[in-house]
Amino acid sequence: MYSLLDQMTATRWPPLNRAVATAVIHVPAAGLVVLDTLDDRLAGHYRLDAVRGHLLERARDRDTAISCYRPAASRTTSLPERYYLTIQPARLNTRQSATRAVRPQAGPPACPNATI
Repeated sequence: MYSLLDQMTATRWPPLNRAVATAVIHVPAAGLVVLDTLDDRLAGHYRLDAVRGHLLERARDRDTAISCYRPAASRTTSLPERYYLTIQPARLNTRQSATRAVRPQAGPPACPNATI
């Protein structure tokens, strides 16, 4: 269905939606594989990093999810989206500190394929 939508419309969003659907139907890692194919098409768009952050969070990679939400929040011009994307790292940090054993931090990982 998403392939057909992609062919019929001039927008860039059907492939992004396909990545989310793939993650829901299969596993988040499968959706991340689809996202990796969109880096050229959606380079620099905050939605790519926002969706990547969401899928990484679902895959329980909270540190990398946080590193994706932050640049997404800085690039959107929508105040409600910026607010939502800004609170995600705080929410994940709170959850992590409540469940993680104390360990030395080497710094946050970078969001894969992120462009700032």
